[in-house]
Amino acid sequence: MAVVGATGAVGVELIRCLEERRFPLSELRLLASSRSAGKTLRFRGEPLTVQELGEDSFRGVDIALFSAGSGISKRFAPIATGHGAVMVDNSSAFRMDPTVPLVVPEINPEAIRAHRGIIANPNCSTIISITPLWPIHRANPIRRLIVATYQAASGAGAAAMEELRESTRAHLEGRPYENKVLPHPYAFNLFSHNSRIDPETGYNEEETKVIRETRKIFGDDRILISATCVRVPVLRAHSVAIHFQCERPITPAEVRRMLETAPGVKLVDDPERNYFPMPKDASGADPILVGRIREDVSDPSGHSIALFVAGDQLLKGAALNAVQIAELLD
Repeated sequence: MAVVGATGAVGVELIRCLEERRFPLSELRLLASSRSAGKTLRFRGEPLTVQELGEDSFRGVDIALFSAGSGISKRFAPIATGHGAVMVDNSSAFRMDPTVPLVVPEINPEAIRAHRGIIANPNCSTIISITPLWPIHRANPIRRLIVATYQAASGAGAAAMEELRESTRAHLEGRPYENKVLPHPYAFNLFSHNSRIDPETGYNEEETKVIRETRKIFGDDRILISATCVRVPVLRAHSVAIHFQCERPITPAEVRRMLETAPGVKLVDDPERNYFPMPKDASGADPILVGRIREDVSDPSGHSIALFVAGDQLLKGAALNAVQIAELLD
């Protein structure tokens, strides 16, 4: 197995997930840019040296987990697959390619069978938003979905996480700080997701990803979806406020029953203590936390529910989902 982008925030989590889940492999090859080549990372108690990514990197590799950006994925996809590797790609490069499966194992594992050498890992906001919705959609189809995301620094990588730490420290000490990774001051601030806005629709790329990827994963182009994606000053774990409307009437009690045994999610729904999903609890945890389950009173027909979720962007939103895909290939 190879991990491309091994020294990045997601790459480090990929290595940890492979170790914690005892993925059966005979060799782990860590690949990164020339800047990171020569660094040492540990796997199963042994030091592994990071190698520079090149055209010969995939000889003898069965599965390659990519997390190095869409440009690297597009360049090296034909090389990796040409050597016979199955590529599980964490970038946006192939997600909407109709020939490439876009997979969340709790939702559409059967889609993997159609792969032609590449399997796409969905956007982190999409995974965290829709994994808890799948058992509901399967029982009572969701016809309209509105999400508002609260996205952590981890979604923009290790450098953004460090910028949040440093800018917060500077703010508390009364020192000036010039942001370089993100477009706006991050400490004690929030702003619209830092991706390009489509001048025709007014939606940014992150919001468009949630809309398009949800329809592809659910296999349902009829779902009406709107998204607002916001970057918040949280180090790790995204949260999402979700409102959905079903085909038939639905109650909060029905939703709780569906989610109690749903794979990949954990109910955190305690109104008496006002304790619901929070990034601090989701950070480092595999399941997506779900709570604040209540009737959406703006829909008097009884077809709509509001809820709140939190999930670790680096784990289920990226690395864990990719490793789960690889497990289905094994």
